[in-house]
Amino acid sequence: MITVRCFAAVREILGCDTRELVALSTPQRASDVLERLAGGRVAELPKPLLVAINCEHASLASAVRDGDEVAFFPPVSGG
Repeated sequence: MITVRCFAAVREILGCDTRELVALSTPQRASDVLERLAGGRVAELPKPLLVAINCEHASLASAVRDGDEVAFFPPVSGG
């Protein structure tokens, strides 16, 4: 299983904060996980979209394996 966590605007657009996805037997990237989760709503998500895998910064091209936790969130700024 892959645990997917969505934060802020990503959570609002996709309507979920945590979801479990079955890991595929073929290699997959974070972008594949996002497509499975969001389907046709990928274009609605904020750009750039930030990704973390197992609490470490990653990219949409990063490999995802069974047992990983993947988080998607918009860029944040503070002041």
